[in-house]
Amino acid sequence: MGKARPRLSKKTYQARASRLREQLVQLQVELKHVPFKVLLILAGPEGAGRGNLLNTLAEWLDPRGVETFSYHAPTENEQAHPPQWRFWRSLPAIGRIGLYAGSWYTETLREEARGKRALSHVAGEAERIRDFEQLLADGGTLIIKVWLQLSKDAQGRRLRTLRAEPATAWRVTEEDWHHHRIYDRLAKTARLIRAKTDRPGARWHLIDAEDERARDLAVGQLLLTQFRQQRKKMARLPRPAAPRRVKPLRPSGLRRLQALPLDQDLSEKDYDALREKWLGRLSRAVRDALAAGRSIVFAFEGWDAAGKGGAIRRLTSAIDPRDYSVVSVAKPTDEEKHAHYLWRFWRDIPRHGRMTVFDRSWYGRVLVERLEGFCREDEWRRAFAEINAFERELTDHGTIVLKYWLHVSHAEQLRRFREREATAHKRHKMNAEDWRNRRKRAAYEIAVGDMLALTDKENAPWHLVPADNKRYARLEVLRSAARQITAALEE
Repeated sequence: MGKARPRLSKKTYQARASRLREQLVQLQVELKHVPFKVLLILAGPEGAGRGNLLNTLAEWLDPRGVETFSYHAPTENEQAHPPQWRFWRSLPAIGRIGLYAGSWYTETLREEARGKRALSHVAGEAERIRDFEQLLADGGTLIIKVWLQLSKDAQGRRLRTLRAEPATAWRVTEEDWHHHRIYDRLAKTARLIRAKTDRPGARWHLIDAEDERARDLAVGQLLLTQFRQQRKKMARLPRPAAPRRVKPLRPSGLRRLQALPLDQDLSEKDYDALREKWLGRLSRAVRDALAAGRSIVFAFEGWDAAGKGGAIRRLTSAIDPRDYSVVSVAKPTDEEKHAHYLWRFWRDIPRHGRMTVFDRSWYGRVLVERLEGFCREDEWRRAFAEINAFERELTDHGTIVLKYWLHVSHAEQLRRFREREATAHKRHKMNAEDWRNRRKRAAYEIAVGDMLALTDKENAPWHLVPADNKRYARLEVLRSAARQITAALEE
């Protein structure tokens, strides 16, 4: 059995800690004025002192700018959502520090401790975590991941020391001893996870945890160093700006949009007859899906005055109001501006057996935010892959995703605009921004084309709906929704 190494003296520790504490508080002052957040993730074997380290950091930092997270086994509600849902919901805002004693790594390691799993399965979980962290890092989040190194001998000594003292004996559980017995197996799994998730923007930092004082100083200093590097990196980024000229990334999408026939006609009589038929089919399909524990997400996009609201009202008329919610997406609030652009949509993802309809969606990133200069070019270009990954996580979890673009001609949109302005109870729907967007229609068509070309995937296909005839558009939404949901249940 190995011997404990010499420890940092209390006097030396206190002198260094006093200076470090001053620097960390100054870091928090500076963090209020930079466009990023900090996630400090602490991981390591049982007995490495994550809890004590967390308490030390909480003492050194101003609590008004810190949030502490510790995750246990998922609740029933969390299990009814995609795996990353509970982590997305609790991310700290820009300008704040999140301290994670438990994180998205916790459950993966806990499951391995409960029963040995194939390394291929663990690798798959690690790749999902890697993609999640990449999304955050690309969005400007500073991710600092610390693996607290503790040898098996040191772990055993620490557990025995804690158990020997009446005041700390309660902290040592049978699960801790089980982890000690399978130390080598867990260490192998941890090395695999670290290797799979060690990427630029989310690197692992290995810190010796045997000497608690040296450990705490090392983590505090790492936080300072990483913050300063991130601040310099963010200062070099260009400011968002509206493009002077919009060029298509994938012309095939624009051609598909422009080739969509808009001359469909449907009489009121035929519409009434067909509407009842497809309302019935949609109602049955939705009930079957929700009863099977599936969730459903609708995303509606389209031109101003294309009839999204009317289509949504007809769609939801076939569904029990207790089973769905409609989320109308407007400009982001101040709270939402301080989070990743996908954060506000993750919050409203339905649990098993529920349905959510988004009236406008996450596609604003590659449409209005791209064209109005609300994000940088590298951000909206990256968003296509991010959105595909987001929707893939939904569908992998069993969620049925339906996406609609309601398309109207330039002339029909103008007619509807004028009708709205002339009708008292519709006038509130019009504003100067609608007219300004109309003048930029050619640019928006290019952006829509790119959206269709780059995010039309088998797991979450786009439905292009000719909407010059409102009755036809509403019926087409009902038909396609009933068919896609039914097909998903038959897979």
